[in-house]
Amino acid sequence: MITIKPNPPRLERNNTLHPGMPRTDRRQFMKSVIALGGAASLSPILWSEETSGGLSGPKIKITSVKTFHLKHKLRRPFGVSVSVPLSTTREALLVKIQTDSGLVGWGESAPISGARETIENHLGPSLIGQNPLRYRPLLRKMWGPNFGHALAIGALDTALNDLRGKALHLPVAELFGGRLRDRVPVYASAMNYLEDSRPEDQFPKEALHLVGQGYKALKMRLGRYEVKRESAVAAAVRDAVGPEIRLMADGNAAYTMRTALQMGHELDQLDFEFFEEPLPQSPLYAGYEELRRKLPLPLAAGEVVNSRAAAKSLIDRRVMDIIQPDLSLCGGIEEALFISQMASLSSIRCLPHCWGGAVVIGATLHLISLLPDPHWGFPTDTPMLELDLSENPWRSEIVKEPFHIDPDGMMKVPTSPGLGVEIDEEAVKSYAI
Repeated sequence: MITIKPNPPRLERNNTLHPGMPRTDRRQFMKSVIALGGAASLSPILWSEETSGGLSGPKIKITSVKTFHLKHKLRRPFGVSVSVPLSTTREALLVKIQTDSGLVGWGESAPISGARETIENHLGPSLIGQNPLRYRPLLRKMWGPNFGHALAIGALDTALNDLRGKALHLPVAELFGGRLRDRVPVYASAMNYLEDSRPEDQFPKEALHLVGQGYKALKMRLGRYEVKRESAVAAAVRDAVGPEIRLMADGNAAYTMRTALQMGHELDQLDFEFFEEPLPQSPLYAGYEELRRKLPLPLAAGEVVNSRAAAKSLIDRRVMDIIQPDLSLCGGIEEALFISQMASLSSIRCLPHCWGGAVVIGATLHLISLLPDPHWGFPTDTPMLELDLSENPWRSEIVKEPFHIDPDGMMKVPTSPGLGVEIDEEAVKSYAI
C-alpha cells in the first residue's frame, strides 16, 4: 500500500526572506524590491502572474528581428578542392532578436538560398510579440506548414536559445538538461588550398605550427590534385607531426568512387581518423553506402543535412560511420541534438560540423557538451569541436572576448548566461552590406 504524505506547511515567505519584514503579497514584494534597486539580484525580468497553457514565466516579448549580411575581402584567396576559382571573399548572416526587456539573442547561418529573405519576410515577423521562453511552440511554428528553411531556422533557433538563456540566467547547455563536460577537445580545421602555394610546401609547415599552438588533432583538405601527389602530402604531414597527433582529411566532394577508395587506403596506412565526404553529397548522398562498406577507415558525412527527417534517411541507410550535422545549416541546436541521439541508436558517432564565426562556435560548444561519449568505458572518442582557422573576422573581431584553446588542446564551454558570446554590434555593422 502506498501512503501519500500531506504536503509540508508553507513557509511564511516574507518573514523567511527577511526577519521582521511586514507581510505582503508576492507582487507587492517585487515592486518594493524594484523601488530599492534590487531587482537585478533576483532576476533580470519580472515573473508574470499571467498564465499561458497553465504555466507562468518571465514577462518578455520579442520586439524586433534584424539580419546582418556580413562580407569581408580576403587578404589571400583560399578554398577547398572544388573551389574553382579560389574564394576571394567571405560572407556570413547574423540575426539579432530584441525584446522589450532590453535582452537580445544572436544567431548565425550562411547567407545563401534565400535565408535572409525568409527570416525578414516570413519567420521573423511571426515571432514579433511572442515570448521567447515559449520555445517549443515557436520552434513548431518555424518548422510549420511553410516549407521549413533550415538555414533560416538554424540562425533563429540559436538566437532564441541565446535569448532564453539570458532571460533565465542559464548557459544554453543547461537549458537542455545539463552539460556532460565542461571542456571539449578541439581539432583545427586548416590546411586549405592557398593562392600561389603548393600543398607540399604549405601543409607540413602549417601542421607543425598548429601543433606548436597546442592542437592535438588536425584536419586537412584533399582532392584538388591526383591521389599519388596528395597521398605524398598527407604522408609528409604525418611525418612532420608524428604518430601522437590525430589527423583527419576532408575530400570536399572531389573524388569518384575509385579515387576515394584509393585515397582512403593511403590515409588508413597513415593512421588517419576519418575521411570526410569524398563523393559529391547532394541531398541523397548517393553511393555513400557502398563507399562506407569498402573504405578501410571511418567515413564521415552529413554536414549538409537540413532536418532530422533527412538525417534519419541517411542513418537508416548507414551511409556513414560518423555523422556531422551543422546546427547553423540543419535547423539549430535542438535539431542537431535530436540527430545525434538518433545516430547513437545505430552506433553512429556524432562530430558536429562547425565552419562559422563566434556565434556558431559558441553554440556548437554547448551542443558538444551535451553529447555523450559513444560508449560506457574510458572516453577515447569524446566528441570534438571543429575549429575553422582560415581567414574569418567574425571568429574574433565581432566579439569582445574571442574563444581560446587551452595548452592541452581543449576549449572551455561558456558558463555565462546564453551562448556566452558578447557581440560588438559596432564591429558587426562595419562588415554589414
